[in-house]
Amino acid sequence: MNMLLVEEQTLLRRTVSLTARSLGMGTIHEAASMEAAERLLRERSFQGAVISIDCGTLPGCEYNLTLLDRMRHGMYASDSNIPIAVMAEHATAELLQDLRARNVNRVILKPFRAKVLLDAFASFGQAQAPKS
Repeated sequence: MNMLLVEEQTLLRRTVSLTARSLGMGTIHEAASMEAAERLLRERSFQGAVISIDCGTLPGCEYNLTLLDRMRHGMYASDSNIPIAVMAEHATAELLQDLRARNVNRVILKPFRAKVLLDAFASFGQAQAPKS
């Protein structure tokens, strides 16, 4: 399985990616920015994604939902209905409503342990597994 992790912090991305690989959870492709994520999304199909929606250094921006919108509108190689979790500094009722409208499966509030991301990816894998 191919999963996508969009997060600015290199150490967190590396830790989650390497741990997932060692546990046999599939491949987690890392993107440090929305631009890098878009390149990956155009090139290959993913079965799930965890995306940081914080704006980083953009002035006056609280959350960036552009990538989510583009994914849900089928603008990339992945199915538009893949499971998506988002990471955010804090969650307001308005943000949760916006995320619900975008069919986000899980909201992960910062700070958190890397295990929380691994659990999210594992749940995506279980959702994709054939039912018996």
